[in-house]
Amino acid sequence: MAERKTTTRRRTTKKTAPAAPPKCPTCNGTGEITTEIRVGRGRRQTGHHQTGLCPDCFGTGTA
Repeated sequence: MAERKTTTRRRTTKKTAPAAPPKCPTCNGTGEITTEIRVGRGRRQTGHHQTGLCPDCFGTGTA
């Protein structure tokens, strides 16, 4: 009679969670920045602000 073959167990590794991507330094991870409104030919500042997408991360908040 033939000898019985022994099988080896498959080694498994623990899955680690992926590291969080770094935050964008320009918008601090929010994805939005504020810009001051300027009017007139001299481009005077009015004191009003508007929000827009961050030009570095395009609104994702990651670097």
